[in-house]
Amino acid sequence: MTSPAGSSRRRQRSTRVVVAVLLLLVAAVTVAGTAVTGSWPAVTVAGGLAVLLGAAATKITHTELMTSRVDAARDRAEQARAFRDVDSRRSAEGVEFAATMQGSLAKRDATVSRLERRLHETAEELAEARRHLVDVEEQLTYAERATADLTARAADADERATQAVVRVAELEAEVDLLTAQWEAAEAALAAQQVKTA
Repeated sequence: MTSPAGSSRRRQRSTRVVVAVLLLLVAAVTVAGTAVTGSWPAVTVAGGLAVLLGAAATKITHTELMTSRVDAARDRAEQARAFRDVDSRRSAEGVEFAATMQGSLAKRDATVSRLERRLHETAEELAEARRHLVDVEEQLTYAERATADLTARAADADERATQAVVRVAELEAEVDLLTAQWEAAEAALAAQQVKTA
């Protein structure tokens, strides 16, 4: 839409151009009219008047041209400022999104590290339980008099080993899920960085 100031400027410009054209027409008519009379002093005065009117028309046209150039430069500067502001906002949004995603990735990394530690500890517990089970089985072969006691201990160790295996399986499933989420977050972060680049 055209602003009132813009339409006012256009009216002024068109008026200036019309005045310049009228000045040139008056100069031409004056010179032509005096040329018909054949009076050299009148033709000389009309020629001088034509030169003055032509100079005035040139000055008006030059002023109009300079005003147009200044207005165009002002419009380009305003557009550049608007584009710079939009670009700054987009850059800030990209930085904010990247920071959010990096924070999310750091949390996921911490969770994965914690689960890996727990998995390692559970695996050590499982290995210890299996070693204990082996010890108990060896004791069973060497001690026939303590058969009932050793059988109970072996059953207990076997149950702990089974629970440890189940726990390891659960932790492995959690690690797989968190790894998939982490990779999805990294892909989203990379896509956002490509978009803002």
